[in-house]
Amino acid sequence: MTRHIRHAALFCALLLVALLVNAARVQVLHAEAYQANPANRRDAISRYQQPRGDILVADRPVTGSRDTGEHLRYERTYRDGPLYAPVTGFASQEYGTTLLEHTEDGLLSGAAPLLAPLPLWNEFTRSRNAGGNVVTTIDPAAQRAAYEGLRSRKGAVAAVEPSTGRILALVSVPSYDPALLSGNGRTAREAWVRLNADPDRPMLNRAVQRTYPPGSTFKVVTAAAALDAGVVGNLDEPTDSPDPYTLPGTTTRLTNGSGGCEDATPREAFVWSCNTVFARLGVSTGVARMKATAESFGFNDTDVRIPFRVAPSTFDTSVDRAQLALSSIGQYNTRATPLQMAMVAAAVAGGGQVREPYLVERTTRAGGGTVSTAGSRPVRRAMHPATALRLRELMRGVVRDGTGKKAAIPGAVVGGKTGTAQHGLGNSGTPYAWFISWGQGGEDMEAKVAVAVVVEDAAANRREISGGGTAAPIARAVMEAVLKPGARRPTG
Repeated sequence: MTRHIRHAALFCALLLVALLVNAARVQVLHAEAYQANPANRRDAISRYQQPRGDILVADRPVTGSRDTGEHLRYERTYRDGPLYAPVTGFASQEYGTTLLEHTEDGLLSGAAPLLAPLPLWNEFTRSRNAGGNVVTTIDPAAQRAAYEGLRSRKGAVAAVEPSTGRILALVSVPSYDPALLSGNGRTAREAWVRLNADPDRPMLNRAVQRTYPPGSTFKVVTAAAALDAGVVGNLDEPTDSPDPYTLPGTTTRLTNGSGGCEDATPREAFVWSCNTVFARLGVSTGVARMKATAESFGFNDTDVRIPFRVAPSTFDTSVDRAQLALSSIGQYNTRATPLQMAMVAAAVAGGGQVREPYLVERTTRAGGGTVSTAGSRPVRRAMHPATALRLRELMRGVVRDGTGKKAAIPGAVVGGKTGTAQHGLGNSGTPYAWFISWGQGGEDMEAKVAVAVVVEDAAANRREISGGGTAAPIARAVMEAVLKPGARRPTG
């Protein structure tokens, strides 16, 4: 009898060992496969079992969570969804996350290790922390002014604070309501198909994800390169520039949109946006100096993040002299995002320094405790301070006497540069209207805002498209929103 008991006990022990080995095999060797299996909904159910943290603008949430009572219990909601979509992106149970909802997903969902009370706490308890909050740098008045300024026009606006790099506005039109994609049912699927099929691409963040030929707004960069290189000394000395200008090595003649450009001074050429003068200045400055200056402003940088990725703005360096002439007036292969051109204006306003742009001021726990802050931002020099001072003078002249008069604000100091960028086969496309600017209140010691506006309105009359007439009033409205007395400043 004892022998049979011993055999039974040994058999049970073997079964126990087999169970432990199989459990180890499942939990260690095949854990990732089971975790990734589409049939495993544990992680999704856990993820949506609690409200998601919020994204805040001026300390007020522009996101929320709705209890659906289903397995995937909490669904994302948005306040003023189309207005803030270029900032928040979407958080969808069906299609994942984009923009801030994506880059800050760990914190917002509660999965970030920094939210745990103790290291490895969640590994032992199998729990999830309450989602944290993301506080943005956006100025709500500037954001709304940009959005309402564009109205039904297709385009984008970016505004930054020159002294810090804080992004004050980031608008793209047409936009969409991210709430349409939040769930996982028929409504979300139909919205997804409709938005992706829309030829106007409302889910494209034109402020940071699309590049445009910057046209004459790039003349700020060309002027900085020419001044730093000593190609231009006296702003009021005639440049001996012909009108039209025959591109080097070709029979192609470059013309101007206005008269008075023949032999114009640099000041006159900047104020009236003379293509011939600046194309010739770019050629005289040379590819190497043009490249160095463009890259010091941020062109050709493939790793810009705010924290989500920004499309690289480009200045082609493999060009001949004719192509360099066109590149120097913002044509040929020169491309820029609105955010990049806002940084160009900010560098002029900031004494020649470029500060890295950022969108997240700080992140916090659900209870309000700080998780991280933006901290000090890297700074690089785009031009000599004396060059920046002279460019400020030139940009003020554009608003005071030239093509940017519609950007003028009573009681404020405003500098700007207009641009009308050709594109399409044989320049057949409706031109893009650009305006970049900076604004300083009458009692301010430094510029408080730099703005870039691009309007790509395919429905507009070609003759009515101009940076000064179409884009400058939008930039003025954004600057007014930031400069007006009592305007809220982003908090550090």
